[in-house]
This record gives sequence, structure tokens and C-alpha cells, in this order.
Amino acid sequence: MPTHFETEIGEQPNCLARLLETERVNVERIAAEVRRCAPAFVVTAARGSSDNAARYAKYLFGAHNRLVVSLGAPSLITLYGAPPSLRKALMIGISQSGQSPDIVALLAEGRRQGALTIAVTNNPASPLAAAAEHVIDLHAGAEQAIVATKSYTCQLLALAMLSAAIEGSPARWRDLEGIADAAATTLALNPARQFAKAVAPLAEAHRMVTIGRGFNFATAFEIALKVKETARVMADPYATPDLFHGPMAMVEPGFPAVVIAPSGAALADMTPALDALSERGAEIIAISDDDGLLARPGIHVPLPLAPHVPEWLSPITAVLPGQLWALALAQARGLDPDQPRGLSKVTRTR
Repeated sequence: MPTHFETEIGEQPNCLARLLETERVNVERIAAEVRRCAPAFVVTAARGSSDNAARYAKYLFGAHNRLVVSLGAPSLITLYGAPPSLRKALMIGISQSGQSPDIVALLAEGRRQGALTIAVTNNPASPLAAAAEHVIDLHAGAEQAIVATKSYTCQLLALAMLSAAIEGSPARWRDLEGIADAAATTLALNPARQFAKAVAPLAEAHRMVTIGRGFNFATAFEIALKVKETARVMADPYATPDLFHGPMAMVEPGFPAVVIAPSGAALADMTPALDALSERGAEIIAISDDDGLLARPGIHVPLPLAPHVPEWLSPITAVLPGQLWALALAQARGLDPDQPRGLSKVTRTR
């Protein structure tokens, strides 16, 4: 019988399709308000997987909307009582449950100062939704697994929809309309059973790296988090330049390295990192749609080849085999991914 974790990984194409169909009108309404207010910058409020969605927002709103995005620091309010100036900001609170007091406090402070506030949540009746002026409902359905899967990819899609609506680009919306099918194709290319054999030689590893750049810097963080949560393996996420600023020293023969490298501007940057990892004997797990990269030695995790998913949306598809990798690694280590040690579905922090 599949775990809740595996079942919810498989639900993601339908969740993405439902979100796109259900929330487009609302997102376009919110985007019109964003254009009217013309915020000077964006501040996100998030923790955990939602914080990784916020990392995606840094590249998304920066590249497509020319907005500087800052990952908010809730402790400035909850611990130090010294909120920064947020009056000219677009504030986006991102939370599956919408329950964490520190995230709510940051969004509420932004609204108090006159910032435009948006809650991106799977619970439109949550405190976070109540604190915001506008709400984007993820429509992901209840998550039974403690670790987030479908709520995370729906967060990415919700942010992508908002960016496209602010930009007012029909081409972006055409890209968005294909993402649910691309997610289904990705899962079909990577059935869960195929990972069991691939992870077996790595089941005793206690540390690894995940590597991504640009839009998929967020994917490196999210896959690392899933591995830590489910398999109890210390996985460190890096952008390729950061890997050369010290962390490369820990790579040795057999060291696992997950490389997220879909087609796009960041792909060429992966070559020096892959060369360096290979020279040191790392076991490379490549998530890519590039024939040249997939021809290299290592474990190959294919992404859809035709049509290629545009780079700006590739974090939605590239994370899916990473989730399956974490599932297989946890099971190879004799762990139940539905029972991650010390975790609960709703996390309240301050």
C-alpha cells in the first residue's frame, strides 16, 4: 500500500490543473491591484517548504517583473520589536496551513504600515488569510503526509500565475497552461519503483549535496529539505558558484550529489560543477532534460524532452523526481516517510 507521501506526489498534476482553472480570475484581479499600487519591492514571509517557494519568487519577480524580492525576517518583529519599513512593499505571506504566528505577525505588520498584502495558503480560513488584504487559495486539498508535496508545487504555480498576471503576458499564460500535463509526464517518466534500485548503493550515506542555480536554486533547497525530513540524511543545498567557495572540499569518491539542471540559462553553468564533482568521484544524480548531461556517468533522472518546460516553470516539474528520490531513500533506510521524527503537519514558530 503506498504511503501518503507517495500518493500525494502523484496527485500533483491534478492539483496544478485545478489551481490554474479555479484561481486565474482572482489572481488577475489581485495583479491589477498590484499594478495600481506599483510597489517598490517585494517582501516574503514564509518558513520551511514555503520559504523555498519564496526563493523561487526572488528569481521569478526579479526576472519577469523587475522587482527586488527580500526574504522577510519575522524575528525583527517577534523577538526584537524592530519592524523594518514596509510601507512601499508588496508583502506575500506563503504558508500551507497559514497558522504560524511569526509569519502572520510579519504580514500583519506590513498591512498596518500600508503595504499591499497577499496570503498564499491552502487554508483560506487561516489566521494568515485573515491578516492579508488578498488571498490566493492553493486548492491543493488536504495533505495527509506531514512533509509537503502538492502544497509546495501549488505555491510555485500560484506565484508564477501572479507574476504572469502582473506582467500581462499572454505567452506566460500559454506556458502555464501546459504545466499540469508536463508534471504528469515527469511522473510517468520517473515511476517510484525505479528509484528503489538507484538509491540502494547510497542508502548508507549520511550526507549529500543538492545543486541548482537561478530559478532552480529553490529546487535544490526543497529537495534537500525532503531528504532531511524523510531519510534523515544531512543534505546541503548550493548554487554552483557557492559549491566552489569551500564546500567542494567535502566531496570524495561515492559522495552523492543531486544536480538539478533543466534547459535554460543556468544549464551551461552546471558543466564546471559536474566536471569538478566527477573528478572527485562523486555519485551524480542528474535531474535534467539535456541529452549531453544525461549522457554523463551517473544516475539519470529525466525531465520531459518535448516540448521542453520553460526554465521559469521548471522548478514545478524538477522537484517531482526529487520528492520521489527522498521517498525511495527513506524506504531504503528502513524509515517511514509518513512519520518523520519530531515533525508535525502544522508548525507554529515565533
